[in-house]
Amino acid sequence: MESRDVAVTSPCPRFGATLVDVTTEVDPDPTIDGGADDAGSSDDDFIVLPWWQNPINIISMLLGVLLLAGGAGFVIGERHEALHPTTSDIGFLQDMRAHHEQAVEMSLIYIAKTDTDNVIETIAREIAFDQAVEIGKMIQLLRDYGKPEANESGTAMSWMGEPTPLDRMPGLATEADVQSLIDAKGAAADKIFLTLMIAHHQGGLHMLNGAVKTTGTSEMKLLVEGMISGQRSEIAEMTGLLAKLPK
Repeated sequence: MESRDVAVTSPCPRFGATLVDVTTEVDPDPTIDGGADDAGSSDDDFIVLPWWQNPINIISMLLGVLLLAGGAGFVIGERHEALHPTTSDIGFLQDMRAHHEQAVEMSLIYIAKTDTDNVIETIAREIAFDQAVEIGKMIQLLRDYGKPEANESGTAMSWMGEPTPLDRMPGLATEADVQSLIDAKGAAADKIFLTLMIAHHQGGLHMLNGAVKTTGTSEMKLLVEGMISGQRSEIAEMTGLLAKLPK
């Protein structure tokens, strides 16, 4: 039996080099039965294709290119969108940040008390945490948009056609209301906290329902819708607890 290597060269335009495919041809041994059957031996011949001519390689490369292009398009599209908030988006972020800050303040006042209802205290902790996180998100979005982090005009809600003094936004407790919460103890503190926070959330929902209609980016829409869902749920829970308190 005799064998010899046959080198087949082919150009590789991508790398400017020449690829060499080497195959080994084996001469049949005429002493073996059937070895002289030239017609039958041709069925065992094969051809080694260069990598760029292999259909599997081509399909894999095309799929990879499509995935990369799709991912790049998504990132570019999201970034492009994030730079184009509406005027309402900016106004809402600045005003709702201030609105949230009072909710966190009242929650912390209530949590500091030692003679209050455990369930209501848990709700207060959740409100303080959740709204503090949302404040952080709103500040970061304003930074991303290159806008001031706070409403410096003194007038809120112009973005939804309802201009009002910043400290009189819907649902905000007055200084006297906050002081009453500070002074209250026990069941009285429970009732005052729930009453003030339900009103606070209801006022916030009024602003949120206005903002959701004019959001200019997907991240704003996601933020606003999340706030709406959370505050509706908390209003229902607090209303139920308030109804169970002694009159």
